[in-house]
Amino acid sequence: MKSFLIKLNKTWNIIKRNGIISGGKIVFGYVKNYLKSFLVESGDILFVTGGIGDKAHFRAFGVAEELRMHNFKCAVTVADNFNLSKLADRFKIFVLHKVTYNEKIAKFIEIIKKQNKEIIFDTDDLDFDPQYLKDMDYFSRISSAEKSEYAKGIGAETLNDPYVKVCTTTVSYLAEKLKEKNKKVFIVSNKISNHELEIAEKFIKKEKKSDGFLRLGYYSGTLSHNKDFATISEALLEILEKNKKVKLLLAGPLDIENKLNKFQDRIEILPRVSRGEYYANVYKCDINLVPLEIDNPFCESKSELKFFEAGILSIPTVAVRNQTFFEAISDGVDGFLAGNPSEWVEKISRLIEDKELRREMGQKAREKSLRDYTNINSHNEEYYNYLRSCIMNPASSADKHKA
Repeated sequence: MKSFLIKLNKTWNIIKRNGIISGGKIVFGYVKNYLKSFLVESGDILFVTGGIGDKAHFRAFGVAEELRMHNFKCAVTVADNFNLSKLADRFKIFVLHKVTYNEKIAKFIEIIKKQNKEIIFDTDDLDFDPQYLKDMDYFSRISSAEKSEYAKGIGAETLNDPYVKVCTTTVSYLAEKLKEKNKKVFIVSNKISNHELEIAEKFIKKEKKSDGFLRLGYYSGTLSHNKDFATISEALLEILEKNKKVKLLLAGPLDIENKLNKFQDRIEILPRVSRGEYYANVYKCDINLVPLEIDNPFCESKSELKFFEAGILSIPTVAVRNQTFFEAISDGVDGFLAGNPSEWVEKISRLIEDKELRREMGQKAREKSLRDYTNINSHNEEYYNYLRSCIMNPASSADKHKA
């Protein structure tokens, strides 16, 4: 019930912030997935997710689609499913993503253990460890009920259970943190779904309409990015001062600093939209910006999705120079990396001034996004082989858990 009430509160906040029409479309998509996740057939792998938002989109529904393309029978359900315990008999592998530990989940896990089946812990950030709460910019803004879910760490009991030997995560930074807990870790990157790839392909075929302005796009996504945006505000001031034909395009919940108010006539605010409309917003920009706080563990754990969501549309990105983007982007080839304000100014300026560089870098970003960040071209053979071994040889899996 508590989890359900938290979801209701989030739903209300989406509508309050984005309006009945825009917010309603977002909520409708979430509710549709939520209700659909109660209708579960038998299969090989069951994804159990604690939410129905963008994180579930990538880590549950998205990975399930990826695995189906490699002949795994997958289903997705929510932790709220009142028939959860009965589902333990109908699958061989269970991937738990953002699942808060409670009496129902404990019972579910106990049934799985008795059958010696595989449990995989999945995470895409550090919220499994409460020591990192101080690094989460949005933590102070969430409801007291939601804060209580973070108190012990989201799914920490599952992660710390000796029975759970394997974890999946998005980036190498998080993989290193999980390995510290003596887990076998597979990196399963976030990827573009087949449906969203079709949407992106339609935009690629369209010629962009030009009004004489070049747009720098920042797509914050969640409430956790105010401090991230602040890291490039000085650089943006310099860019906007120097380039009268440049506009700043901002999407998602974000508090804009007062110092940028002098350029209000060149700042366009886009409302948060549903996943189906998201790529239309991204396609409006010419240069994509991905700033993050440096040396903040929570920010270090962010995935490279803001790079490939723009890249699939042939839009070049300037991203923070951290571990994740250093591994994702070949600096100067399929994107730019920036580690300080002067680098941000220099690299954004190069893209503003050189149309051919924008085109070439955008095309390289698209090639990499298609190759490495789409479900249709997914190629994580080590992980697939591990899953096959659990399905084909359950006895060896049982021996592993007894060890």
